[in-house]
Amino acid sequence: MTGDNTISRRRYVQATGAIGVAALAGCADDEPVDADGEQLEIVHWWTAGGEEEAFNALVEGFEAETDYEADPNPAPGGAGTAIDAQVQTRVLDEDPPGTFQIWPGEALRTYTDADALESVGDLWEDQDAYLDSVVEASSPDGTVVAVPINIHRLNNVFYNTEVLEDAGVDPDDLGSPEDLLEAFEAADDEGYVGLAQQTQEPWGILQLWEVVFTGQHGVDAFQQFLDGDAASLEDEIQESLELVEEMSEYFNEDAATVSWDEANADVITGDAAFHHNGDWAAGEYQGEDDFEYGEDWDYMPFPGTEDVYTMVMDAFVMPTNNPTPDATEAFIEYCSTADAQERFNPHKGSIPPRTDVPTDEFPPFLQDQMADFEASSEQVTSISHGSGLEPGIANEVEEEFAVFTDNWDPEQTTQDLINLF
Repeated sequence: MTGDNTISRRRYVQATGAIGVAALAGCADDEPVDADGEQLEIVHWWTAGGEEEAFNALVEGFEAETDYEADPNPAPGGAGTAIDAQVQTRVLDEDPPGTFQIWPGEALRTYTDADALESVGDLWEDQDAYLDSVVEASSPDGTVVAVPINIHRLNNVFYNTEVLEDAGVDPDDLGSPEDLLEAFEAADDEGYVGLAQQTQEPWGILQLWEVVFTGQHGVDAFQQFLDGDAASLEDEIQESLELVEEMSEYFNEDAATVSWDEANADVITGDAAFHHNGDWAAGEYQGEDDFEYGEDWDYMPFPGTEDVYTMVMDAFVMPTNNPTPDATEAFIEYCSTADAQERFNPHKGSIPPRTDVPTDEFPPFLQDQMADFEASSEQVTSISHGSGLEPGIANEVEEEFAVFTDNWDPEQTTQDLINLF
């Protein structure tokens, strides 16, 4: 993020929160109650493309499998930029929706600290079908308060196979973040963008730093950072920031003015070699004609994180003072089933949190992601997508990366990050 006219995600939330809450509450008040029972208000941010199809498929299954009707209430702002302020206000006013979408992990703590969420562990169908890391992320204080519906993998690197061949880059030879930097340079030498990237919003560089740091120093060091011990990691933080700064020399020239999907389009057109992002980026490729997985595009785990699955999850919760407790319980329970997750995830471009969901309906790329998930030795949550740090400190970290994309000063950013904890 650069320039005086930009605005951080936290300030955007603060600026839009009051308007959004009024609109959201008004929408809820105007909806009639189902005469046959409770009508479940579901606040979510899935409003475009495949994510909307995924949500609709989930609702269709819920209504088919239960006696309840859903009352979807999409929050403005997209990708969660306004939902937190809206929902928090309603929860504190003891006027919560029946359920709402949230990232598991530390994003839940705002609500658990206020005793604003009910335990839902006994509503999960077959909890043994989930890896322990998924259950833990849904239980920030030891009590299960959320049911995850999907998992995205953040530590992916996507690439255009023809561009890599032309640049003489073999992805199998890239074993470290430093090797990836050399591959960017090789692509640049042949006239391609090394890494298609957006810096317009700070989460893009924050998530890049997260995987660079993990690739260089390992999951234990990254977890140490998440636990607040940044001061002991001064050298490691600065080293990873220095590498990100070097990588920035191979970004697309319009990185500061484009969105992630606009940057990602450079891989499709063959103008860029690589793009780092969650597996939602693959949806852009799969929607293109004559751009085939394994032939025209492919992916690899971010070098140095081959056995790691950096998780970005979405979940639903049961607020206290619930206006529709029976319908909410039915929805939470349904979301935990294989049927719900099999309906939702192929459209969303994510994998199911359950490890026993049939893979037949999933495209080959997601089948490969599911295999990677089950084979991974470490699963870790992400700062940039709401699960790794408590929301207040996560927002401050994100603001530091907004400054970093303006000054590209690794030493100063290291000290600023340490001072946050």
